[in-house]
Amino acid sequence: MASTTTHWQAYRYDPSLAAAVIFIVLFLVVTLVHSYHLIRTRTLFFIPFVLGGFFETVGYIGRAISAQQSPNWNVGPYIIQSVLTLVAPALFAASIYMELGRIIRLVHGEHLSIVRVSWMTKFFVFGDVFSFLLQSTGGGILGSSHSANNSLGTNIIVGGLFLQLIFFGFFLIGAINFQYRIGKRPTPESAEAYIPWRKHMMSLHVSSVLILVRSIFRVIEYLQGQDGYLLSTEVFIYIFDATLMFLVMITFLWVHPSQINCLLGKGEYHVTRGGLSLTEFKVPV
Repeated sequence: MASTTTHWQAYRYDPSLAAAVIFIVLFLVVTLVHSYHLIRTRTLFFIPFVLGGFFETVGYIGRAISAQQSPNWNVGPYIIQSVLTLVAPALFAASIYMELGRIIRLVHGEHLSIVRVSWMTKFFVFGDVFSFLLQSTGGGILGSSHSANNSLGTNIIVGGLFLQLIFFGFFLIGAINFQYRIGKRPTPESAEAYIPWRKHMMSLHVSSVLILVRSIFRVIEYLQGQDGYLLSTEVFIYIFDATLMFLVMITFLWVHPSQINCLLGKGEYHVTRGGLSLTEFKVPV
């Protein structure tokens, strides 16, 4: 009787080594830059975000290893790429949740938020962690060489992704609602020129939409099943996941949340002038 390993297919195509290496380099570089800024500015609430960048990097290292094993794939590298790239956006989301709470406190707009700021982070991060656990569990089960587990693993992943969509969708509605309400009833702090909260809200909205699109793609991908068109065509994972998550990381380099942290009296904020020197941000007194 043939061994069961000959019937197990990690991928419905031969993974591209070149594409995996490109995104290993991209994610590694941007994550190291984020790590540098994290340490330099002490923006500690961005630790989950940076961990997400390392998850993406290691995930694509696993994919590169798989690309060199085609068609006799080992389970280990497949599980690494499957689980880490699946759950990394949940870590990005955790830091984004925390940033919104800090922006609201900075402009003294607590009364304009539909979610009480004192437990906003706890509420959304709880949903994020639960989604994270479901997706990682499902990814581990799906990586099993036993085909009987495929349906269970897929269902758990889809459940985790739906949970992420629900919480993230509610978060995005709350963020948009807050910006609308403070636009109608501005606080004195929101009118201060030295508090550029609008550009931070814009980066938050852009990154949130990117993560939301990626999560919708992942839900459709897994609902189609292992033989579905999306899971059977490699280019989609790079367009609707890798590229979008890389853009999320770039967005927060362009508008770094350390400025919010500094204005709240925590850490430091630095700006680059001509790419040559760094100047510490000073709050007007």
